[in-house]
Amino acid sequence: QLVESGGGSVQAGGSLRLSCLASGNIYSAYSGYCMGWFRQAPGKERERVASIASDGTTSYADSVKGRFTISRDNAKKTLYLQMSSLNPTDTAMYYCAAGAYRSLCGTWSGEYHTWGQGTQVTVSS
Repeated sequence: QLVESGGGSVQAGGSLRLSCLASGNIYSAYSGYCMGWFRQAPGKERERVASIASDGTTSYADSVKGRFTISRDNAKKTLYLQMSSLNPTDTAMYYCAAGAYRSLCGTWSGEYHTWGQGTQVTVSS
């Protein structure tokens, strides 16, 4: 129901844009959901990268502030994550997720109920 794309391998300092297309039972009410990007590196816990509420309010992890931008196109049922100034610590599997409906976005993965399969981002030095 959520399909990510746009991952790949880049050198440090480069940019990537991730996309996440929604389908299935969240499609019709997509604009009302909090949407988030998470990432998980090998041996580490999944962490929230950024989230965007139904009213457009955005929130970012401190580690990506000023470098990543989350956005959504409700007409296209698509979530985006523009990533710039990438560094090797950004290497991870990136997941999009749907969370609360018409409510604040949480930072805990357990607050999100629908997940994509992930797209790999690898940043080399």
